[in-house]
Amino acid sequence: MGEGAGEGGQYSSRVIQVFDAFVERYDAWFDSPFGRSAFELERSCIESLCRDLRGPSLEIGVGTGRFAEALGIEYGVDISGRALEFAKRRGITVVRASGEELPFPDGSFGSVFIIVTLCFVERPGEVLEEASRVLARDGGLILGLILKGSPWARFYMEKGEAGNVFYKNARFYSIDELRAMMGRSGLAMVDACSTIFQKPTERPLRFEAPRRGYHGKAGFVAIKAVKGPPASV
Repeated sequence: MGEGAGEGGQYSSRVIQVFDAFVERYDAWFDSPFGRSAFELERSCIESLCRDLRGPSLEIGVGTGRFAEALGIEYGVDISGRALEFAKRRGITVVRASGEELPFPDGSFGSVFIIVTLCFVERPGEVLEEASRVLARDGGLILGLILKGSPWARFYMEKGEAGNVFYKNARFYSIDELRAMMGRSGLAMVDACSTIFQKPTERPLRFEAPRRGYHGKAGFVAIKAVKGPPASV
């Protein structure tokens, strides 16, 4: 569906360097005992909001394609060329591009996903604007996030401050900051689901059913948005 766009920005360049250099380590995390348990909880939470979504589907910040493969997402963009090699092997149609400059026409996708990506982008508001632009008028946007203020956000911020190669570049946002960015992008939250209420740990997580709605203490929140006026969640 097109060729890649430029990445731009020192922040984005740092993120590219990290994910290109450590992509094997990043992808292997999903196969670790903790990674598998966290991924399953997050996937289950996202899937609860995916009913009635239509295609074609796009993931912005597809990474190595773990979520795209599990959720049946057809297209993926990312700024890390090495990560896209993994996603392509998982059957995703990939394009190297930044979320701030998507190489697709307006209204190209029935559904757009941004999963644990906003915290790694340089200009999250522009990413949401682009997601809104390429989303069809009756389409749905799914966000998967670790939100500022939760125990897990503090846990990962501390890991970043201690030198973790991935989380030292992460920036977390509050639900109010997210709502404001979405509103400026013409997006309205219509549903939400929360999971991982267990205390931060690196041990395998026990199964827990996702809880409908936004909960501030959750380690992971999935949000569904559409174009148009907001609805209560």
